[in-house]
Amino acid sequence: MAKKQEAAGDGAAQVEAYLANAREEHRPALQALRATIAAAAPEAVEGISYGIPGFKYRGKGLAWYADFKAHCSFFPGGTAQRYRAELSGFRLSKGTIQFTPDHPIPADLVTRIVQDRMTEIAASKKGTGY
Repeated sequence: MAKKQEAAGDGAAQVEAYLANAREEHRPALQALRATIAAAAPEAVEGISYGIPGFKYRGKGLAWYADFKAHCSFFPGGTAQRYRAELSGFRLSKGTIQFTPDHPIPADLVTRIVQDRMTEIAASKKGTGY
């Protein structure tokens, strides 16, 4: 099944361009994170928002990820805080988890965080339409 795209352009192509310009040493970790999010949220729409790649679910922001000079970041919103104990080896702020390619966030943990965020969106009154 093809991944849904943003109505205002080819979201996957924009993401591919972002990843092509990401630091070479970060690119595999970002691609793996992208694949994990996509697998956890097959109905999510992929695109660029705020200049970084991410996914929307039911019209709301689900999760983003980005390349920075010294690290990569995963932005699942406030959902990350509920996993603080499992993320003890990572730098964590309100809605951001920083990681490096040699110490990525475990895929099973990313999957649980994304699924938790999808549940939040589905339960919200504003998260019911595209």
